[in-house]
Amino acid sequence: MTLDLLRFTTAGSVDDGKSTLIGRLLYDSKQVFEDQLEHVAQASERRGGEGALDLALLTDGLRAEREQGITIDVAYRYFATARRRFIIADCPGHRQYTRNMVTGASTADVSVVLIDARRGVLEQSRRHAFISALLGIPEMVVAINKMDLVDYSQERFEELVEEFEGFAHRLNGVKQISYIPMSALDGDNVVERSQRMPWYDGLVLLEHLEQVEVAYDHPNEKPARFPVQWVIRPSGAAGGEDYRGYAGQLASGGLRRGDEVAVLPGGARTRIAAIDTYDGELEEAMAPMSFALRLEDELDISRGELICHPDEAPSVGRALEADVCWMTDEPLRTGSRYLLKQTSRNATTVIDAIEDLVNVHTLERAPAPQELTLNDIGRVHLRTSVPLVFDPYASNRRTGSFILIDEASNRTVGAGMIAAAA
Repeated sequence: MTLDLLRFTTAGSVDDGKSTLIGRLLYDSKQVFEDQLEHVAQASERRGGEGALDLALLTDGLRAEREQGITIDVAYRYFATARRRFIIADCPGHRQYTRNMVTGASTADVSVVLIDARRGVLEQSRRHAFISALLGIPEMVVAINKMDLVDYSQERFEELVEEFEGFAHRLNGVKQISYIPMSALDGDNVVERSQRMPWYDGLVLLEHLEQVEVAYDHPNEKPARFPVQWVIRPSGAAGGEDYRGYAGQLASGGLRRGDEVAVLPGGARTRIAAIDTYDGELEEAMAPMSFALRLEDELDISRGELICHPDEAPSVGRALEADVCWMTDEPLRTGSRYLLKQTSRNATTVIDAIEDLVNVHTLERAPAPQELTLNDIGRVHLRTSVPLVFDPYASNRRTGSFILIDEASNRTVGAGMIAAAA
């Protein structure tokens, strides 16, 4: 039987212990090879470890990370237990690398937000928690780390839970928040239950990750969305007839042979004649499968159009309202022009207005800033050169997200989540 897959990300401020926590998870669950341990032991010795393993080195893969003792890029690690498979995204804590955190968290099912028990909830802790909520991650684990440095105090743990709960009601989209006291350095409540915190009777972190329900946003439970990525038209196909197929990956939902479908943004209707894969034809396909559709009628369909069921159609429009995480030094200003990429569709877009900016201290929105600067999160109104086919991000991550690209440098400068048609 195939085990289900859980994607989770670590988040929080710098030096809260994210890389050490992942290293402890891998080490205590026996997921580290002997040669890796030997390499980590040698690197730990060079850093003055005095015989102790620096488990953070299991994820800090860049030379600059190992030298500085920080996480810069997103590090992905895979491991499995008897109950579940996992993909971990270890995200950087420094404010200047917030854009990397957005990348790592964009596909996660669970966000593990670490808090240093000594320092409490910091600005970056709030920012990462807010971004996790904004990205639609339904489950959040608040790991109160370094409990060994506060004498495993139940009172301090409860203070920090109360502090986090003070703004947790603003984390829209998070359906469940769990709190776990731990010491990643010593392994307390990570994989094994701590004997030094008998007052805590909840699940340890690995138990929680093995049991958490991840079906909140299952793509098969949503309406069918098939963005066309490629039109296949080789001549001289089998039977002497020209072949016309529309290839792509099903973003959500399911399609069956014979279904009536609409092609957006134009709105033409037809039926599915066949669902083709490398291994042959299928009667039915479910997300996230990739395949080619053949349709009963010859329609003018090109890359970037979307095929769906007519009675469950998404929105079509050129004016959008969206939350944007800004990811470059050059500010986003009203009137700026960018290339927008959403599913398989590209369009030129102009920023019509910047409506508000998120205050990371209060997690409330401040009115009408003049611009968004690096790592800012704000609500913008934008207008595109061609109609987009979209859902609100809260309803469908795949069709509700986009990136903004600088046309001169071809660099990604912003990540957006559609709120509604403007």
